[in-house]
Amino acid sequence: MDRHSRGVLLIVLSAIAYSSAGFFTRLIQLDAWTMLFWRGLFAGAMILCVIVARERGRTLAAIRAIGLPGCAVAVCSTAATIMFLNAFRRTSVADVVVIAAATPLLTAAIGWLWLGAREAWSTLAASILALAGVSIMMSGAVADGHLVGDLFALGTAICMAIMLLILRRHHATPMLPAACLSALLCPIAVLPFAAPALPGSADMANLFLFGTVQFGLGLVFLTLGGRLVSATENALIGTLETPLAVAWVWFCFGEAPSAASIAGGIVVLIAVVAHVLHGTRAALAVAT
Repeated sequence: MDRHSRGVLLIVLSAIAYSSAGFFTRLIQLDAWTMLFWRGLFAGAMILCVIVARERGRTLAAIRAIGLPGCAVAVCSTAATIMFLNAFRRTSVADVVVIAAATPLLTAAIGWLWLGAREAWSTLAASILALAGVSIMMSGAVADGHLVGDLFALGTAICMAIMLLILRRHHATPMLPAACLSALLCPIAVLPFAAPALPGSADMANLFLFGTVQFGLGLVFLTLGGRLVSATENALIGTLETPLAVAWVWFCFGEAPSAASIAGGIVVLIAVVAHVLHGTRAALAVAT
C-alpha cells in the first residue's frame, strides 16, 4: 500500500472511531466535564503505550521533537475535544456532526487566508453552500434553544481545521506525542469543573472504551494519517463520521434529527459531496 493509500485508510478508521462519540455521551450518565476527565486519562495512557511500543529507547527524544507545531496541535485538539463533548450535551448529535461536516471547507478557507493556499472556484462555491446549510441548522437551534451547542460544534470544526493544516504543514514532525499531550491536557483543563470521584463499574468500563476506542484510536489514526494526505482531503474523508454518528444514536437511542437539522444537513452534505466529486473528476482528467 502506497503512502497516500495508507493515509486514506487511517483517516477512514479515524472517522469510524470518532463517529461513536454521540453514542458514548448518551450511554454514560455523567456530566460532560467528568467524562472529559476520565476519557482523557484513558486515551492519554493508551497513546503513551503506543508511543513507547513504537519508539522504545527513543521515546523521550520523540516527545521533545514535537516542538511548537506539536504543542499547537495539542492545544487545538484539546480545545476541540472540550467543545465537542459539551456540544453533544447542549444540542442534538445530528447538529454536531453535520456542522462538523463543514470542516473540509473551513480547512480550505483558513488555508487560503492563513497560508495563501489558492483554492478553485468550486471549493469557494461549496464553502458558501455549506455556510448556508449551517445557517439553516442554527436558525432551528435558536428556536429549539440549542444555539450554544451549535456554536460549540462550530468552534470544534474551526479548531480541527487549524489542527489539520498544522499537521500537513509540519508533516515531518512526529505528531503522535502531540496527540498524547492533547489527551492528557484535557483532564488538567477540566479538573476544576469535574467531579472525578471513582464512577461505578459500568460507567468506568464505558469510560475506558470511550477513551481508548473512540478518542485514543481516533486521535492516533488521525494524527498518523494526517501526515500522509492533504489537510482538505483529510477533512473531506472525515465527513464519513456524519452519517455514522447519526445512525449510532438513531438506532440505539431513537434520537431522530429535527427538520432544521435534516434540511441544513442535506445542504452541507451536498456541498461536501459535490466538492469531492468535482475534485475526483479533476484528478482523473489530469491523470488521463
